[in-house]
Amino acid sequence: MAEVDLNIVCKHCGSEVSPYITECPYCGQRLRKRAPKLKPDDMEGAEVKPRRRRLRRRRRDERPLAWLAVERPVATIVLVLAAAALYVIERSTDLGIFDLGAVIGPLDGDWWRIVAANFIYENVGYLLAVGVTVAIFGASLERRYGSLVPLIGFVVAGAAGMYLATVVEDFPIALGGNGAALGLLCMWLVRDLRDRRAGVDTDTDLLGVAAIAAVLALMPLLETTADGWAGLGGAMAGAVLGLALPARR
Repeated sequence: MAEVDLNIVCKHCGSEVSPYITECPYCGQRLRKRAPKLKPDDMEGAEVKPRRRRLRRRRRDERPLAWLAVERPVATIVLVLAAAALYVIERSTDLGIFDLGAVIGPLDGDWWRIVAANFIYENVGYLLAVGVTVAIFGASLERRYGSLVPLIGFVVAGAAGMYLATVVEDFPIALGGNGAALGLLCMWLVRDLRDRRAGVDTDTDLLGVAAIAAVLALMPLLETTADGWAGLGGAMAGAVLGLALPARR
């Protein structure tokens, strides 16, 4: 019976992982651009999966914060689907954007709006831009730190941005998650820059990250309901949250 080599070591977190994956399941570090092709002999052993699970449990016990890591970014998926669901509800019912939580004018004590407004959209293009950003950076954070981190990051950054818009503007009209998405992006970016400073090869495309950030920052020029102050406040809050994230060894 052929034995599968499970001794590939992630240079970032030190975990032993399968040689047939491109990304470390524990820390999200990219291991290679393409996975090697499977040989027929490698698929014969029925004990491969149990052995892998035992190795994974052992490695998680040995590494600090490893118990936080997840393989399926459920929280990120929920954030993306929640906004899409509310968009469908707004389009198919008599409920308007103000009824669902959009920030239109002073809050007048309706503090729940600074959270709810991040899930409300009038433009499907705006929804897609934010959704893709949340999916990319939220999933990366969730795989490394667990489900609470993208949820907290999205809510706190989004609420901070919406609140800043209500403070700066006399009659704000703000909805959509440009601030929340920029918050997640900045959380991820602070983590990535910190890893680079520590000498870790993150193998990330910062030019692509800058392009995504530029699209969200300039969104108010393309969509009137996207607020520039909300984006700025969300980015600042996300950077602060990124500094508070624990370093993974």
